Amino acid sequence: MDLSKYAFTITIVMTILICSCTSDTAPDLILYNGDIYTVDADIPTASAIAIKGEEIVSIGTDEEIKKLAIESTEQLDLKGAFMMPGFIEGHAHFTGLGYSLLNLNFLRSKSWEEIVEMVEEKVKESEPGEWIVGRGWHQEKWDSLPHQHVGGYPTHEQLSEISPDNPVILTHASGHGLFANAKAMNISGVSLETADPKGGAIVRDEDGKAIGVFEERAMSVIRAAHEEYLETLSDDEKEKTWYKAVELAQEECVTKGVTSFQDAGASFVEVDRFEKIAKDGKFDIRLWTMIRRSSAEMKGKLAGIRKINVGNNYYTCRAIKTEVDGALGSYGAWLLESYDDKPDFYGQNTTDIEEVERIAELAAANDMQMCVHAIGDRANREVLNIMERTFKKIDGKDLRWRIEHSQHVNVADIPRFAELNVIASMQGIHCTSDALFAEKRLGERRAKEEAYPWRSLLDVGAVVTNGTDAPVEDVNPLESYYASTTRKRTDNGYAFFPEQKMTRTEALYSYTMANAYAAFEEDIKGSLTVGKLADMVVLNKNLISCSEEELLETEVLYTFVGGELKYKKY
Repeated sequence: MDLSKYAFTITIVMTILICSCTSDTAPDLILYNGDIYTVDADIPTASAIAIKGEEIVSIGTDEEIKKLAIESTEQLDLKGAFMMPGFIEGHAHFTGLGYSLLNLNFLRSKSWEEIVEMVEEKVKESEPGEWIVGRGWHQEKWDSLPHQHVGGYPTHEQLSEISPDNPVILTHASGHGLFANAKAMNISGVSLETADPKGGAIVRDEDGKAIGVFEERAMSVIRAAHEEYLETLSDDEKEKTWYKAVELAQEECVTKGVTSFQDAGASFVEVDRFEKIAKDGKFDIRLWTMIRRSSAEMKGKLAGIRKINVGNNYYTCRAIKTEVDGALGSYGAWLLESYDDKPDFYGQNTTDIEEVERIAELAAANDMQMCVHAIGDRANREVLNIMERTFKKIDGKDLRWRIEHSQHVNVADIPRFAELNVIASMQGIHCTSDALFAEKRLGERRAKEEAYPWRSLLDVGAVVTNGTDAPVEDVNPLESYYASTTRKRTDNGYAFFPEQKMTRTEALYSYTMANAYAAFEEDIKGSLTVGKLADMVVLNKNLISCSEEELLETEVLYTFVGGELKYKKY
């Protein structure tokens, strides 16, 4: 072969390709001099990427990609920074995140006294009768026990004393319990005779008096009164507050590198609003949501609810959310064996299995994904059983049903996730956040072998996704990534059974391609691949190769959604 002729031919072809780039075909944006990790096995790394419209059109070396530019092409020097696909939040609560930014937020609070002080400041600026709302407290994460407490929970007296004219409702970090002051309990009609609702508990002192804590389904006792209060507000006022929450949620996400958000439960009103926002081009991130209503409410309505890629891939609703138990921290996780620190108590079955079966039938009939909250091992087993029965009726169909959280799974049930192709929709940060009490709740054996079992699930071939469950935790994916790869707490370095940790590449995959797959969106997002959406995040540290200490120092420099810059740090 005459190599000189071959080289000359290649040069001519490249010249034609470069000269053929016009304003119609040339990229709008080129990012170069980067340390690009694509999550695409065919081209795992690169230094430059070209964007046209909302899509990636080329990936390669600086020399290759910069040749595609014309005068109007914007070019950004990444200066060696690490670029990867945008983080996909795999399970969180979109408007809940927004409301947590509007209301009192206790995620970083270290004591009950600190929370009382925050409420006291809020009382000073509130009108008498106005409800004060907050979220994020967790009694297991405080530096000290409250002066007056029952089983670690504070009693209401201190809070009630500083808020005599304002009902106060403070939701537990898990979302599976709440604290109410005396005013809120009086309005709600709580007394010695008030019975515990099925699937919930009103925590009481030794005299039978409610201390202010309402677990699981018992929260409805207080929330019903709060809903009545909200009904006194004008529709315009409530709608403005809702849209403000959406705005704040979007801002919070893009500043932390989240480009897509899988919303774990919306109402009929909300899905209609989401669709309109997408059609109006007002979303800064991509939203994939689950409708959450009873089987009776959803029957006959799902055909109009199911929407795919509305507003140029900014909104999808193709899933249903339900639950079978509560949270481990509030003794709501449904267990096969009793709690180690609460003998003869097995947690709460919060939704009747028959109702979950009916929702499964609706999901299958309407081509909707079924997403079921299950934390305890009994809850996970019951859901796997329901899904297995359903799959046998529609054998061979790719459903990609999900168990949300999958936190504590009996060893015998771990292989069933892979066998049934049930997705383990997990949140890495829950492991280290719950490490303060998980072993106390479950005992050493169960905590070691069955709690947050990422390694065991991955080793049997299950799909494991990642997220934060915000506002239960901060929506920051970098904190969850650190937890996934180290299983260490950031405050004291304690590692919770690190043999179950993910590798760096597995954890990054869980936050990108795995989440895309779990939403039937792997063809349009999850990796930096030609033809996919240009959803990208640029960081100051390489998440694959930097040290553990450097992971904690990682910052988001740029966030792009559809090739459009949504956030810039400097």
